[in-house]
Amino acid sequence: MSNNNQPHKILVIGGGAGGLELVTQLGRRYKKNTNIQVTLVDQKRSHIWKPLLHEVATGSLDPSTDAVIYHAHAAKHHYEFQLGTFCGLDRASKTVTLAEILDDNDQQILPERTLQFDTLILAIGSVSNDFNTPGVKEHCFFLDTAKQAERFHNALINNFMRVNQQDEGVLNIAIVGAGATGVELSAELYNVTDMLKSYGLPKMTSKQLKVSIIEAGPRILPALPARISSSAKNELSALGVEVCENTLIKQAEADGFITAEGDKISADMMIWAAGVKAPDFLADIYQFELTRTNQILVKPTLQASNDDSIFVIGDCCACAQEDGSWVPPRAQSAHQMASLVKTNIHQQINNKALKHFTYKDHGSLVNLSRYSTVGSLMGNLTRNSMFIEGRIARVVYISLYRMHQIAIHGFFKAMMVYVAEKVGKVVRPKMKLH
Repeated sequence: MSNNNQPHKILVIGGGAGGLELVTQLGRRYKKNTNIQVTLVDQKRSHIWKPLLHEVATGSLDPSTDAVIYHAHAAKHHYEFQLGTFCGLDRASKTVTLAEILDDNDQQILPERTLQFDTLILAIGSVSNDFNTPGVKEHCFFLDTAKQAERFHNALINNFMRVNQQDEGVLNIAIVGAGATGVELSAELYNVTDMLKSYGLPKMTSKQLKVSIIEAGPRILPALPARISSSAKNELSALGVEVCENTLIKQAEADGFITAEGDKISADMMIWAAGVKAPDFLADIYQFELTRTNQILVKPTLQASNDDSIFVIGDCCACAQEDGSWVPPRAQSAHQMASLVKTNIHQQINNKALKHFTYKDHGSLVNLSRYSTVGSLMGNLTRNSMFIEGRIARVVYISLYRMHQIAIHGFFKAMMVYVAEKVGKVVRPKMKLH
């Protein structure tokens, strides 16, 4: 506990899947304990579950109605929210620095601030890794945040309108990276294109859409079992997606990608979804032991390797498993880490032994919009051999999001959110067109 009768200050940086679930659990646990103060810091005002960003990008999901507003959520779940960008850390004085916030006219909204902590949890997530490929930053869209997804959506709608005016126009979209984001996005693009006839764009059908998905490795969904990869590839090919495997991109240009063999894949819109890394500023603050992808090395307790007062969870956490592999950057990993850190913070405050993290693979699911869902369940128990697809897989996939909603809202409120979503679908269009 803090000295001088000051409350023990728990500071969580990052309100993604793991960070928001953790701060919610901590707020509930310590809501009646005035000796514990829980604060969440995020550079955004609202939360969208990251696995749904491809739906924001296509317009299938409207972030203005489906987002969790941090200020409102904090008031209901007994923690404090601070809007700000984490830009500095002083481990000796146990303080973090938040950069000043400016509006669109460069007028200051909030000044640079310093926050004190006794326990710090870093849950800052990950960003796309462009591997310093020339032209990618200048010409490609990314889907790391809701803001980036909405930027892509606006450009997509504009291109739909352009192609709709042409007698035989085709919209070419190229996606680099055939992980879950790239694969799910490619299917969702065909889904929303088929809706456009009903929304005033009669000439725009799936025949006017050409999507190429580009993977440097030998198969799409390389992190998942081969059977899932093969099934997903068959589904995408049936939709009309051009699947390019063993294709390394060496450069992005304004009108397409250049492969390592010198071939050009032309595109009107380009998305980069190949690989992830922790944000570069982690390397700039020189405070942690990092991997090549900027992830922070941790002990089995999820404490930073060089500081017991700092925990790390989610995509920015480099946690080694017993077999020598790393815990994968997935939503289920962040959820499990949040649960353990909640326990370990309580143990630490009460001077008890901390528990070690053991990742449990519950399987993997890939949702190909309304067309199909494929995956495996009980990963550790069945060695990913329990293959499921179709309606059953779709139900399980949706339940993962419902579990996240229960974790951040509680069961009753999560069910009310579900009902509100169903009612909203009756009165709102199936896709966002603005």
